[in-house]
Amino acid sequence: MDQNFMKEKKVLPLVLSMSLPMMLSMLINSLYNIIDSMFVARVGEKALTAISLVYPLQTLVTSISVGFGVGISAAVAFFLGMGEHKKADQSASEGLFLSIVHGVLMSVLLTVILPSFLRLFTTDEEIYQMGITYGTWVLSFSLVISVYIAYEKIYQSLGNMIVPTLCLAAGCLTNIVLDPILIFGIGPIPRMEVKGAAIATVIGQIVPLVMYLVWHRKKGLGVSIHIKDMKPDPAICGRLYAVGIPSSLTLGMPSLLITLLNKIAGAFSSVYVLVLGVYFKLQTFLYLPASGIVQGMRPILSFNYGAGEKKRMKQILSVCTGLIFGILTVGTALFLLLPEPIMGMFSKDSVTIREGAAALRIISLGFVVSGISVVASGALEALGEGIPSFIISLLRYLVLIVPAASIGSRMFGITGVWASFPVAEMLTAAAAAGIFTARYRTCLKRL
Repeated sequence: MDQNFMKEKKVLPLVLSMSLPMMLSMLINSLYNIIDSMFVARVGEKALTAISLVYPLQTLVTSISVGFGVGISAAVAFFLGMGEHKKADQSASEGLFLSIVHGVLMSVLLTVILPSFLRLFTTDEEIYQMGITYGTWVLSFSLVISVYIAYEKIYQSLGNMIVPTLCLAAGCLTNIVLDPILIFGIGPIPRMEVKGAAIATVIGQIVPLVMYLVWHRKKGLGVSIHIKDMKPDPAICGRLYAVGIPSSLTLGMPSLLITLLNKIAGAFSSVYVLVLGVYFKLQTFLYLPASGIVQGMRPILSFNYGAGEKKRMKQILSVCTGLIFGILTVGTALFLLLPEPIMGMFSKDSVTIREGAAALRIISLGFVVSGISVVASGALEALGEGIPSFIISLLRYLVLIVPAASIGSRMFGITGVWASFPVAEMLTAAAAAGIFTARYRTCLKRL
């Protein structure tokens, strides 16, 4: 498969052709998470709180899988840009094997720690039992997530965004259809409530994996996957993990952030734990289109970096930055103008809606400036600069926001917690601009 279109096609149409399919599939993915929560909310606020408590562990699984997948994608695209097709095949093969190993470990370890994890955040026995039921189901299938995301990233590295879009969309739509059937019971299907939501989620994850396996067998990938190439090669593994580990840590940090903020906000009222859970689902819905642009950008930037196309790299960065700023501006407007109707989709309680709307208005003030950090972090990963990318995310998700939330909560109550979001985004953006400029110049000197 010829990837030369990545350095020949006009930049804006190329970025859009690579990004729009992923934006669509990721938006559908966000939509099914939100719909999942909306259906569960109809069971009761305790049920929604239970799945909100499990959400950080679910996010951790996805973060590790996607983070390592970014390492696979960057390596495959880079070697293809250099014309090293054998190394590209090795990167894909070893990446798939290691993703299987990661999936098995996560399935076992996270299921084991689930009870202790839930006890940290609730003493309500009903919420705890619902959390155990939901978490045991969804975490036991971490292997499925790890493997299908590995396939997704391999396809993306080749510039093929259609197959990942179709597979992910099929899984999400399956979940949407099954949610009301399994949660509330329709016809011969018994009412399963939280368990039904978990089973619908698991089936929705199995569907794309099956589709990837069938597609691979019938149509091929564009790179060759061989068992003999799965034998770990130190140089290839080093490149995969050099981006994969920082990227996984970066993506996993929101899970830790949610956990820490739940502890801070929960000290005021359990209502704020629910508000945080809803917000993080909503911000996922907002940031995933921006992430879709970044995912489309990564293989293009990696390929052109490998090919030594300096001028084109600059054009790619400019176009992607403009698109991401546009997306985040729209998100800011929605959260400022329509916070009550948005919160009303998840709760009918007037206090929850009022407090949630206040939180959304304050938090949204940091959306636009966060685009600087999003672009810088994604671009550095594409260039193989995993550690600087990780530092930016560390500042954004832990080093700045957690102390700000802790101090703010003591000085201004719950308003101080919400205000820590835009404060952290502004400070991180300033640091990200400096880090990216320095590392980007260093990368260009290597060409």
